[in-house]
Amino acid sequence: MGIQPNSVRTLSRAELARLTGQRSLLRRSIGWAVGLVFFGLCLAVVLASVQAQSGATATVLGIAASVVVLGIVVPVFLWLDRFEPEPKGMLLFAFLWGACVATLGAALLNEVGGYLLGATGESDPLVAILVAPPVEESLKGFALLLLLVFRRREIDGVLDGMVYAGLCAAGFAFVEDIVYLANGYADSGEQGLVGTFVVRVLMSPFAHPMFTICTGIGIGVAATSPGFLMRVVPPLVGLVCAIVLHSGWNTLAILSEQGWLVAYVLLQVPLFCAFVALLLVARRRESAKIGEQLSAYVDTAWLSPPEVRMLASMGERRYARAWAKAHGGSQLRRQMVQFQDVAGELAMLRARMMRGDVSHDSRAREQLLLEALWVLRRPFLGTALYRGVEWAPIGRRTPGLG
Repeated sequence: MGIQPNSVRTLSRAELARLTGQRSLLRRSIGWAVGLVFFGLCLAVVLASVQAQSGATATVLGIAASVVVLGIVVPVFLWLDRFEPEPKGMLLFAFLWGACVATLGAALLNEVGGYLLGATGESDPLVAILVAPPVEESLKGFALLLLLVFRRREIDGVLDGMVYAGLCAAGFAFVEDIVYLANGYADSGEQGLVGTFVVRVLMSPFAHPMFTICTGIGIGVAATSPGFLMRVVPPLVGLVCAIVLHSGWNTLAILSEQGWLVAYVLLQVPLFCAFVALLLVARRRESAKIGEQLSAYVDTAWLSPPEVRMLASMGERRYARAWAKAHGGSQLRRQMVQFQDVAGELAMLRARMMRGDVSHDSRAREQLLLEALWVLRRPFLGTALYRGVEWAPIGRRTPGLG
């Protein structure tokens, strides 16, 4: 059965905004304007400080070399966020907070902490081990705390906390590396720039995300747990773990200056492998959660088993998008993407409802998402989409939570 052009029904921006609970265009525009000015001023102060210390040429080279960090780290956390994408504004907020606010605050507070300890500067071992870890992890963690307080409903579990933490840390690492790269060039020319680039950008681009992700896990647990203690203790435990890990990493780097390659291979590489394994496990659990929650809509005839299997597998999602483009062009592919995104949002909403959020607003939003799901999937019904398995048209009944 072919796709009929008049059956394609992508949702408008207004309809998607209503489903995802976004604010009005005016409020969003004002928020973006205020945020960009605030973050821009913070970043300008940081870069002006780097230029004053290392010179314009060193700063430009530092920026150009540090961009590599973004190309390595950011795609990993966007990949982690593919099943149920977080709002772009929140993702950008986390990144800009790390890049602009946390770096500026760390530059000031590290100086103050070093002065109180009698250290001579940020490169002093005391600053690196005792001051920088609690200061930097607290500043990065504060962004996650703001998201937990003001946008808690958007954080659906540990994986979301990890994504926000990783992007915040990526922003911080990006600007911090500019400082180190510029200093390396100012002190030792091209040799200093290349040496710093290899050690900080190529060999340990995920250092800061590995630390801050501990706080992100705690935030994810707090966002999905009832009770005061479970909303306070996990973020604090996560922050402490992030500080200890950060301090241990810096300590190892200082102690192994003569044998840094051995320490890197024997300790830092295994730690990175554990970090990668954690990301893979978190993504697999997200896949299983989506499949489990959407399966409830099979019995009530809103989805078919092949659709649930497709929606719970990133490989099958990619196949479905490619199939849609081949049979209906870019417009049908966009509809498939919307169908997958709405299904992911529905799965996370149902997970929250199963944890006890059965308010009228939640039930009303569930109904809206189900109606959107039905509209978006209409062109695909009865087609050989799921690798030879027919998507037969089915009826609809109101789902239950039993």
